Amino acid sequence: MATLQAGQYNVPCEAILFDKDGTLFQFIMLWGNWADSVLKGMEERLAFIGKDFTDSKATILGTQHDQQGQVCGYDLEGPLAMATIEETHGILAWQLYAAGVPWNEALVQAIQICKDAMLDVRRNKPVVLMPGLLHFLQECQAASITLGVVTSDETSSTIEQLQWAGISQYFQVIIGRDQVSLGKPHPEMVEKASLALGVEPQSIVVIGDTNADMQMAKLAGVKLAIGISSSSESTEGLLDAYVMIKDYRELRTK
Repeated sequence: MATLQAGQYNVPCEAILFDKDGTLFQFIMLWGNWADSVLKGMEERLAFIGKDFTDSKATILGTQHDQQGQVCGYDLEGPLAMATIEETHGILAWQLYAAGVPWNEALVQAIQICKDAMLDVRRNKPVVLMPGLLHFLQECQAASITLGVVTSDETSSTIEQLQWAGISQYFQVIIGRDQVSLGKPHPEMVEKASLALGVEPQSIVVIGDTNADMQMAKLAGVKLAIGISSSSESTEGLLDAYVMIKDYRELRTK
């Protein structure tokens, strides 16, 4: 069996499960653009009926904005980072409902706004790999460590984005939110991936960028939960990580 070295840990490892956004891909490049489109669409619809957001724009999805109003950061514990698409539809629909739009119509409009934003993403394909990731995936392949993805995104979108990035061939299993009854931090995603790979949880390592990933890993009983963050400011939110890294070059396989 291969071993994985991460900080002070040197553990036997048969499989590694990765979160997607903020773990495989630089989060803000992909979802910052999407959030900009969504919030712009919402502003336009609210302005049409002479209304505004119930609170500041940044609180709607948990975003941070630069002086030009563009999304430049996000709350690791906020909706943009952690909500499912269905939950996001509800958050946006509430804003329209609060502005006087009947709930059924508000939900239809919110879904359409999100679809339009995703069309922009598909046109631009703004996926950027996390530093050192590609070399690490190649090392894992050489060490016969099987790899999977466990994400709160839809499975089909995940497969599409992995193909954009040219790394889909490295992953033997992809578990999206649509494949489980309970999302993170419930361990169901890890349990389903474990069964699909034929690997016991105690031989699995999980890598993610939110504490929900770390809690999911611990509840599933995996060998190691690795938190990844390129910003020292965001490590505080990964309280349940066994070890933190900023770059995949900090990991070693044997």
